[in-house]
Amino acid sequence: MRLLVVEDHPKLGPQLKKGLERCHYLVDLVKSGEEALAHERDVPYDLIILDILLPGLSGREVCRKLREMHQTVPILFLTALGSVEDRIEGLDLGADDYLTKPFDFRELEARVRALLRREGTPKTSTLHFANITLDTRTHEVQRGERTIVLSSKEYALLHFFMRNPRQVLSRTTIAEHVWDYDAEQLSNVIEVYVRYLRNKLCAAGEPNVIQTIRGSGYQLKESAL
Repeated sequence: MRLLVVEDHPKLGPQLKKGLERCHYLVDLVKSGEEALAHERDVPYDLIILDILLPGLSGREVCRKLREMHQTVPILFLTALGSVEDRIEGLDLGADDYLTKPFDFRELEARVRALLRREGTPKTSTLHFANITLDTRTHEVQRGERTIVLSSKEYALLHFFMRNPRQVLSRTTIAEHVWDYDAEQLSNVIEVYVRYLRNKLCAAGEPNVIQTIRGSGYQLKESAL
């Protein structure tokens, strides 16, 4: 999952980026509202964490403009403005959640997980496909009774597949959500990591569930046995 953090504090911004990356998210950090809008136009973010008190264009204006453009990306305000009126105004502008500073990072992580649960997906921290389970809270992966240890990038790749089961995902789509480079540069890298992931998922002889769709990309799909 790819997140945009909009935070101008010189220490908090990098801390947020580092902490969320440890949770296996791909994170871009910008320091102004203008940068946020420019990035959002170019990148399909899964969630935006947005401060309100920004230099130039405020977080409120960023949220307003995104909603006027009919952008439905989830927005989480993370701000020092904590009055009831501030929270009401933020939510009325179209934000999906509102968290005030100071905050506990564990709560922020939990709110991010909740916002990333789309309609039609289970409202729990665990994703399921066939006999594979992925816990987004503990980052544990199992196939049947077998625990699978994944690298950070392998986990992010499986997470993206399991968020989009049975959909044919192009290399461009995978690159945009799991890596931060374009698909042309990453075509071989994606192929390598898909192979790594397949090998780990099938290490005990289980059927392959990551199908290569020639000319199109990859698909998480039940094996045709």
